[in-house]
Amino acid sequence: MNDAQLNDAIAARPHPKVTKEGIEKRVTKVDYMVLPNSTVTICNLTLENGFSVRGEAACVDPRNFDLVIGQQLAHRDAFSKVWQLEGYLLAERRWMESK
Repeated sequence: MNDAQLNDAIAARPHPKVTKEGIEKRVTKVDYMVLPNSTVTICNLTLENGFSVRGEAACVDPRNFDLVIGQQLAHRDAFSKVWQLEGYLLAERRWMESK
């Protein structure tokens, strides 16, 4: 299954799930910074409730540093952390509704 087929198969599932689109709607602000004298890029995602999640990326050899690549990788890292949190919230809601 390629990525598109996998995404379609997941989207076809009828039960509640965390989605990329759902997470994107909750992100209200994205900030980036590069730590001084380093190749470390940090992405801070601020969610609609004010909570923030950070992701980071770095390269070993400074000659390989590219700001755009660093930002994209740091964003991906932060986004995956939000995905886990949203999964927890969905599981908690389902559990509370079952009581």
